[in-house]
Amino acid sequence: MAKQNVAEQFVDILVRAGVRRLYGVVGDSLNPVVDAVRRNSAIDWVHVRHEETAAFAAGAEAQITGKLAACAGSCGPGNLHLINGLYDAHRSMAPVLALASQIPSSEIGLGYFQETHPDRLFQECSHYSELISSPKQMPRLLQTAIQHAVGQSGVSVVSLPGDIAAEPAPEKAAQSALVTSRPTVRPGDDEIDRLVEMIDRAGKVTLFCGSGTAGAHAEVMRFAGLVKSPVGHALRGKEWIQYDNPYDVGMSGLLGYGAAYEATHECDLLILLGTDFPYNAFLPDDVQIAQIDVRPEVLGRRSRLDLAVWGDVRETLRCVIPRVREKTDRRFLDKMLKKHADALEGVVKAYTRKVEKHVPIHPEYVASVLDEIAADDAVFTVDTGMCNVWAARYISPNGRRRVIGSFSHGSMANALPMAIGAQFTDRGRQVVSMSGDGGFTMLMGDFLTLVQYDLPVKVVLFNNSSLGMVELEMLVAGLPSYGTANTNPDFAAVARACGAYGVRVEKPKQLAGALKDAFKHKGPALVDIVTDPNALSIPPKISAEMVTGFALSASKIVLDGGVGRMLQMARSNLRNVPRP
Repeated sequence: MAKQNVAEQFVDILVRAGVRRLYGVVGDSLNPVVDAVRRNSAIDWVHVRHEETAAFAAGAEAQITGKLAACAGSCGPGNLHLINGLYDAHRSMAPVLALASQIPSSEIGLGYFQETHPDRLFQECSHYSELISSPKQMPRLLQTAIQHAVGQSGVSVVSLPGDIAAEPAPEKAAQSALVTSRPTVRPGDDEIDRLVEMIDRAGKVTLFCGSGTAGAHAEVMRFAGLVKSPVGHALRGKEWIQYDNPYDVGMSGLLGYGAAYEATHECDLLILLGTDFPYNAFLPDDVQIAQIDVRPEVLGRRSRLDLAVWGDVRETLRCVIPRVREKTDRRFLDKMLKKHADALEGVVKAYTRKVEKHVPIHPEYVASVLDEIAADDAVFTVDTGMCNVWAARYISPNGRRRVIGSFSHGSMANALPMAIGAQFTDRGRQVVSMSGDGGFTMLMGDFLTLVQYDLPVKVVLFNNSSLGMVELEMLVAGLPSYGTANTNPDFAAVARACGAYGVRVEKPKQLAGALKDAFKHKGPALVDIVTDPNALSIPPKISAEMVTGFALSASKIVLDGGVGRMLQMARSNLRNVPRP
């Protein structure tokens, strides 16, 4: 049997770690690895048109599956293109292994063609970034990188010169068992005792939930029922906690709605569950706060804490629930449920006025119709900017749908690349890219990746011919909009020219039919919807602290158009409030 080279050993270890795809763009320093992938039936090379897409796609795959995903870039400019998508994956806690191939090892440090130092460049967006300078470092260095990515839920980067990749792998090199999943973490008894004491002592408790509540829906609902607590959420907590939630009071933050802000400020005890909510101007400073998170480094970095609890949300609540005293007074909960329903009623009234006749089409109407038509287990990938607003307000979670975006890193152009990674995990699952025209055109070349692999992604393009969020920032700051206008083609015609299904929608009455036809199409499809760039109004709650920089702009983004099915849920919850 022929002796393995380093590239073949590298690919074999990725396969052992559960990696099934390597996203990237081929290049000379990557050739030994790409050839090793070609000869290994357990892994595929996914040829994208831009390495940034490769990193976003790998990050999305990792978020959908919860397993390690991988991407690669050739030396110099090739791997530099990975950096934005890797930042996003790292901040989203997505386990991703990035291969940054390097110039010939003998030339490093001598100003060689395309020379960079990826082992240094990627340090800020990874838990681990190291250079393989000798075959003798294999397989231990790659195994260590994988353990960091999986164990710490983030990015690891391995830099590998092309000449080293082609050299023989060490003989009889020890290969350790690989960690491919994270354990659960239970807090210590002292923290549980103190948390129970705080809960029992508090008259009014509010829960505020983030993405760390994934897998803990049942425990959060049971706990909220015991302590009669309103339940609010951050944007990344929406998909995990809003559905089937009789205690829901909406979302706080820059895109917030409902009574979540009031519930967090009018309670005696605020419990932050699995959230690293970044906007401390929206958090109270005059109530007791306890925070539960599996990541100790985030405890207390956004607000003053009275108690920090290091543990998984689900495991912590399982320890707490049997020990807390059930509360009987639900006046605070009922008050917040009523405030929430009243707040939603107010904005929905504007949305219901002749919206089906409005031209250009209200983007919130598009999102509402999309929410109704999309599959119950659809994956929505969401562009940063105004599409974040429409998804936050209108896409209804149900425990089966997924909504992913660049919610922590805030990058443009993420939706289409993320849709590629999401669709590769399951070709039979509906994947919808909610793209803005600005974000879509930034990485539009990778629409061809959909066509090349016949990925049935449906791109729903909110086309207002502008960088809408940036324009709003300028206007709110008192500046004239400048440099924000886009001169766009007929994107449906572009899609058809690429070999995909494409349709353009300019009138509301065409919308539902166009979406249904696109979703029925078996391959990639694009629905180019001409939307109104002025569908915005100002919310009632803006404090002086919020009115700075981006917070000023984004805090003012609420809709003339309400919040979709959330109003129905709020009304339903309100009907369950006991009457005197």
